[in-house]
Amino acid sequence: MSLWLPVGAKAPAPHEPPPARLSLGRRAQNMAQNLAKSALDLFYPPSCMSCRGAVSAPHTLCPDCWTQVRFIERPYCERLGTPFVQDLGPGLLSPECMADPPVWNRARAVCSFDEGPARRLVYRFKYWDRMEVARPVGLWMARAGAELLEEADFLIPIPLHRTRLAMRRFNQAMSLAQSVSASCGVPVDPHVLERVKPTPPQVGLSKLQRAANLQGAFKVGEEAKMRISGVRLVIIDDVLTTGSTTNAAARALLRAGAANVDVLTFARVVLAA
Repeated sequence: MSLWLPVGAKAPAPHEPPPARLSLGRRAQNMAQNLAKSALDLFYPPSCMSCRGAVSAPHTLCPDCWTQVRFIERPYCERLGTPFVQDLGPGLLSPECMADPPVWNRARAVCSFDEGPARRLVYRFKYWDRMEVARPVGLWMARAGAELLEEADFLIPIPLHRTRLAMRRFNQAMSLAQSVSASCGVPVDPHVLERVKPTPPQVGLSKLQRAANLQGAFKVGEEAKMRISGVRLVIIDDVLTTGSTTNAAARALLRAGAANVDVLTFARVVLAA
């Protein structure tokens, strides 16, 4: 007996389950997932990642918090990524950059590290182990640093010293790098850069004190030198403050043979004009 098929349709192979069964199975699976999500939302409704107010979808900011974030967009210094008050043309460098150029090539950040939602997001992620923050923040970082990531061979998260890692239990830069990688496809190599000096906290230190604090803090192993020779790297971290940490890391990477080092962070300190 012949099996009637519409014109252009293909008969299933003998070993394949009938399409109707697959479709039914998928519908049942989707229904179960939707029911589970509805039940979860009933007991744990989505909340703003910053203020914990009600939102329509998880892992987002409420409208009030969103409007408080100072997103960094052009015009900005092409190297430091710090915003200009007015657009004076492409390719301009800030006076700060010309007076004290960084070791790395370019830096990009999603937003200014102000009091409010941006700072709360960083603190909740970094100190309160709110790991769900990494995914949306990494997506924002991938968009903000698209021009850097298009040219990058590897993402290099700023490492923690083993004693700090043992206390904190996770490296926030590594989590952000994994999220950025999932969005842009550039692989993460967490074994290139090693933090060999247990530096004290940088909070409250001046730029000169931070630089002295980080002298000799990073090292690239001999095996890693072969992997990064002649390649383009993007350092990943949560906040860019004075640039001392990223300068020290970039210096170690460039001395080890990297062709170019850029920096991508979620937030950066922007001094008032």
